[in-house]
Amino acid sequence: MAPLPTSFAVVRRRPGVRGLALCLFVAGVAATQVRGSMASPAPCDDATFLRRATLDLVGRQPTPAELEAFLADGADGKRAAAVERLLADPAWAAHWARYFRDVILFRRIDDRALAMAKPLETFLADRLRDGVGWDGIAREMITATGAPADHGETAIIMAQMGETSDIAAEVSRVFLGIQIQCAQCHDHFTDRWKRDQFHRYAAFFPRLAIAPRQGQGLERFEVVSYDAEPRRPRGKNPDNPRRGDLEHEMPDKDDPSKPGTVMQPAFFLTAASVPLGTKDQERRGAVARAITADDNPWFARAIVNRLWTELVGVGFYAGIDDLGPDREPREADLLERLSRDFVAADHDLRALCRAIMATPAYEAPSRSRAARDGDPAMASCPQRLRADQLFTQILAALDVDEAAVGGAAGRPRFGGPRGVFTQVFGYDPSLPREEIVGSIPQALALMNAEPLARALAGKRRGSPLGRLLADHPEDGAAADAIYVRVLARHPSPNELQTCLDHVAAAGDRAAGFEDVFWALLNSAEFIHRR
Repeated sequence: MAPLPTSFAVVRRRPGVRGLALCLFVAGVAATQVRGSMASPAPCDDATFLRRATLDLVGRQPTPAELEAFLADGADGKRAAAVERLLADPAWAAHWARYFRDVILFRRIDDRALAMAKPLETFLADRLRDGVGWDGIAREMITATGAPADHGETAIIMAQMGETSDIAAEVSRVFLGIQIQCAQCHDHFTDRWKRDQFHRYAAFFPRLAIAPRQGQGLERFEVVSYDAEPRRPRGKNPDNPRRGDLEHEMPDKDDPSKPGTVMQPAFFLTAASVPLGTKDQERRGAVARAITADDNPWFARAIVNRLWTELVGVGFYAGIDDLGPDREPREADLLERLSRDFVAADHDLRALCRAIMATPAYEAPSRSRAARDGDPAMASCPQRLRADQLFTQILAALDVDEAAVGGAAGRPRFGGPRGVFTQVFGYDPSLPREEIVGSIPQALALMNAEPLARALAGKRRGSPLGRLLADHPEDGAAADAIYVRVLARHPSPNELQTCLDHVAAAGDRAAGFEDVFWALLNSAEFIHRR
């Protein structure tokens, strides 16, 4: 092959690989169409289930050894056993910490908050690994103080740069799934929330501040409670009735330059409130308890809807974080049952994952959104892999350790190769799934990445592909091994024959299998969890 054996270069130099990729793609589309025509869910095949579950729970696809052991296992309960094994893996906590890291930091109002990626990921992974409930995690984040570099729980505050209304809105979105910020300037157009309800709720958050300190990066800041009066002057008028910024004010709608109305803190979903003058930790503690209380159903519904959407592909609500009493969910009975069980399990996210993954919907074959008939209990829809999943999967497919490409699993999100990759392939996991699509820069990055080209140099015996071809001198076995390595499944007879025909036509075994590897690595199946 040419010195730069990218798929793009291969297509230009040897048109046959284009035909190979097209054949493989058409086979995948046909399979999807057949699955989509099914009237009711039937269990997917074992290879699909194991790849799906492994990607969902620990952020990578199964190794060839794991796949073969699973396929050879004849026990009736092997799927449940695989889920338990994955839930017990320390990688489960790290994977979901990255997920919630993205949930919080993609809605930042200042890019300086990206420095919170590593502290937030560490905080979340530690809590999840220790079995802390989602309610406990929420309370820590809502009431957080301290130096952000050492306290990842301050991430929502830092992501919103200490702004009262923005913090209140994000706390509601992340932990309640309710977009009450739409009522900040006017009564909500489509939900029942009134403007004064938003500002009474925001009044729980004005007494926190991001204070400057000496140091570099995150060390320059500290999230503190500020209860001293006054914090800073508010105009030159000595008769100004406002209380500094220790209390939250609802601006005058007609003339924002006029003094606003001081709001007593009150939670918009329950009767929870505190008096004016209440200190920061007490008022934030009060709203944290109100949000996570067992009798507040929206706390459980929000995380159930979020995880169901992430694991199954279509949520109970149209929006992952746009719930509320004025929006009708699909399959309301199932949503309520999962929510009650989640509360009964002390808000254990492992238990919630286990419950969702035991449903027929999770085990159903992948179906397109157009074919799912709008029923989340009857669907398992393809999911585009998040950046961290895809990066880990590429390394696994190439049998390359992350440290070998200049990175490390513990590096900050936007440092090292993983960080660079995330800047290209990252997306907000709270977006509706139909809005998450690939881009030209992403396609070019996969087709033209030099580290991938080096790894797939089949004539170099020390390269991953070179080692694989040396270990499998028979072409059929080599093609099968590539499929297992890249897609975590064995090829169909037609796929296998297509690969063998292409290798034979290429006239060069190494070059032909480079094309096969490139075609699979750039396939829709590889970059999706189906």
